[in-house]
Amino acid sequence: MHGFSVATSGVARLPLTSPLRSCLRAPARMRILSAGSSIATSATDVDGGTHKKLPWLIVGLGNPGKLYQGTRHNVGFEMIDAIAEAEGISLSKMQFKALFGKGQIGDVPIILAKPQTFMNASGESVGPLVSYYKIPPNQVLLTYDDLDLPFAKLRLLPKGGHGGHNGMRSVIKHLKENRDFPRLRIGIGRPPGKMDSANFVLRQFNRQEREELDFAFQRGVDAVRLLVLEGFNKSATFVNTSQSSQLLNK
Repeated sequence: MHGFSVATSGVARLPLTSPLRSCLRAPARMRILSAGSSIATSATDVDGGTHKKLPWLIVGLGNPGKLYQGTRHNVGFEMIDAIAEAEGISLSKMQFKALFGKGQIGDVPIILAKPQTFMNASGESVGPLVSYYKIPPNQVLLTYDDLDLPFAKLRLLPKGGHGGHNGMRSVIKHLKENRDFPRLRIGIGRPPGKMDSANFVLRQFNRQEREELDFAFQRGVDAVRLLVLEGFNKSATFVNTSQSSQLLNK
């Protein structure tokens, strides 16, 4: 069962060799956002000024405590740690039952959050965060584990149901049944043999799995940068394209 109450996490140490770094360093006038981008662009007012861009809220689902660090059910937490390290954001504050931090990707403000409520009550943190910061649903990204995806496979979707994941079930409930928010699913594979799913999601990763997962986190960081700077379509095209961790050896 996806919703077994189990979380992380150590910071994934990733090489920051993203092809998007040049984009982030470019002058703002050089960053051209694609048509139909889902990010909130600055609007010019009647006096010629601009309104501030609304922030993105990026939430990883998992369970707090050392007992659950590095388990399969906590890859959502690890994805947030990877983004935080790549963008230099500290996750040292508590707000609305979540470890959170604020920063920017390019000139777009972002909020990173790891609910400390345990998986099955994640919405108790996400709902108040969304309400307090007045973030539109299409700028709330949830990232979490998925038993139905092959191991280390990423899938970015614009909206959807909970798919049997109790963390997502709780989030949707506390967003008043609104399902129109993007989600980045991280594949953890299926349990071997007749192993119970609840036991499987508590398992740690072996060395090869950890290497594959670190590669997936690196792709996830790039996908989030594209999502925030250039919109959903470009990010989905990038992240949903089949990639192999064998690229690490090239």
